[in-house]
Amino acid sequence: MSRYGCQSMAAPMTRVLMRRPGASLRQADPAEWHYNDHFDAEKAIAQYDAFAELVQASGAEIVWIEDNGDGLSDAMFTRDASLITRAGALLFKMGKPLRAAEPELHGRHYEAAGIPVLGRLTGDACIEGGDTLWLDDSTLIVGMGFRSNREGVRQLNALLGPHGIEVLGFDLPVWDGEAACLHLMSVISPLTDDLYLVHPKLIPAALWTLMKARGITLVAAPEAEFHDSLGLNLNVMPLSPGDCLMIDGFPGTRAVMERHGIRVRTFAGDALCMACEGGPTCLTNPILREA
Repeated sequence: MSRYGCQSMAAPMTRVLMRRPGASLRQADPAEWHYNDHFDAEKAIAQYDAFAELVQASGAEIVWIEDNGDGLSDAMFTRDASLITRAGALLFKMGKPLRAAEPELHGRHYEAAGIPVLGRLTGDACIEGGDTLWLDDSTLIVGMGFRSNREGVRQLNALLGPHGIEVLGFDLPVWDGEAACLHLMSVISPLTDDLYLVHPKLIPAALWTLMKARGITLVAAPEAEFHDSLGLNLNVMPLSPGDCLMIDGFPGTRAVMERHGIRVRTFAGDALCMACEGGPTCLTNPILREA
């Protein structure tokens, strides 16, 4: 049985790529990395450990990338540099120049873990994993903003088309500007295959229409909490359908999910997630999700 292949957002996660922050985060210049006033490296590392314990308690096997002081402080957000499919791994190209070395770092760990590298993006293409979303197992959605572009979508179609996967790109808004990190998954979080938590005002209209046509129920999170959390209340990661992790402190968002039958578990994430612009989805790159 294959030990890789993830073409779902919510099926039970049984294997996942993660990187525990350490020396690189401690040495990070917050201004250079666009971290905000919530940033506290030691507190962030402690919060990460609490998050990792929740993932391990779910029974998922973690494939670890160690932080050996390589200076890649954002590499703890393993979602962004690569994508796992049933055909193998795709190595992306990062829209944030400071993260340029991360895809090949992933490639080395995939090969060591017995996961073939199907291909890599080249030239002017950019895709970050936070801009990708599996609508179903043969349709990959990409949000095109400052971190992912049309050439990336074209190259993904060339790589994935032979495996029966269509890649659809949708333009994202400017929002807070070029330096900010507005990924597609900043405004959409699948909780099950047909129930999504959303921030409607920032979702491309054509994508909204497509999701509704697919029978997906779109549940809006409180707008005030979206702004208070810097968008991180929307970053909700399913361990399995309807069993999700989110950062603590946003009870309105949690209540919305619980009213729809979702089990929600939380962890403190101010110094880790709100400071560094990435939540539990960003901190995990599922290698295997299987029904």
